[in-house]
Amino acid sequence: MATIATNEELNTHRTTAKSQGVPMNSLRKTSLVAGVCYLLTFVSIPAPFILYAAVRAPNFIVGAGPDTPVFVGAILEIIVALCGIGTAVALYPVVKRQGQGRALGFVASRTLEGTLLIAGIVTLLSIVTLRQAGVGAAGLVTGQALAAQYSWMFHLSGSFIPSLNAVLLGSLLYQSRLVPRALPVLGFIGAALLLAVWFPVLFGLIGALSAPTAVAGITIAAWEFSLGVYLTFRGFKPSPITADM
Repeated sequence: MATIATNEELNTHRTTAKSQGVPMNSLRKTSLVAGVCYLLTFVSIPAPFILYAAVRAPNFIVGAGPDTPVFVGAILEIIVALCGIGTAVALYPVVKRQGQGRALGFVASRTLEGTLLIAGIVTLLSIVTLRQAGVGAAGLVTGQALAAQYSWMFHLSGSFIPSLNAVLLGSLLYQSRLVPRALPVLGFIGAALLLAVWFPVLFGLIGALSAPTAVAGITIAAWEFSLGVYLTFRGFKPSPITADM
């Protein structure tokens, strides 16, 4: 009878807690912040392929623009850079319990990724500034060089570094079981595919925009988007590393 009474008391307590709106615990807040940051990193998808199409053209400096899409894309990518760093900072207090070195490495790689994104934005805004200053044909070579520089920064921040992110964070999540293991496995697959196409692109064997790079990019994007959705709406699974949190 004592057990029955205890269960009834627990049920009553849970019902009362729900009706009073018990605050979210720190782990749930952490997963929510990290998940939302992951989802926000997808807001800049149109930037490299649509918004920056004109500014990356060889004759943009001697043309009439447009400049506004570049400004919009820059704002979106600044959001992405900050949110990317935010994912690592939010997850660090939890995943460091599984491996502090890898957790620090993830923060560092995310910061490097954001730095390259910001640097890429600066190069494109520099092209816009040169066009607005009316440098004309004398600035064509400079504009083309800046556009080429952006392409390599985008290639590094969008291919090589995301594969490193997936290996570092994926291994921590796989071992800790904070999320279903299928998610980090998807990240490992995406990382392997990205690396498999990154070196051929580096040596000019395939184009940066090709079917193999598209498949690799979609796979790594699926890993990050799925992780963002899971952390936002489900939170962490019970794990030994969070038992005392």
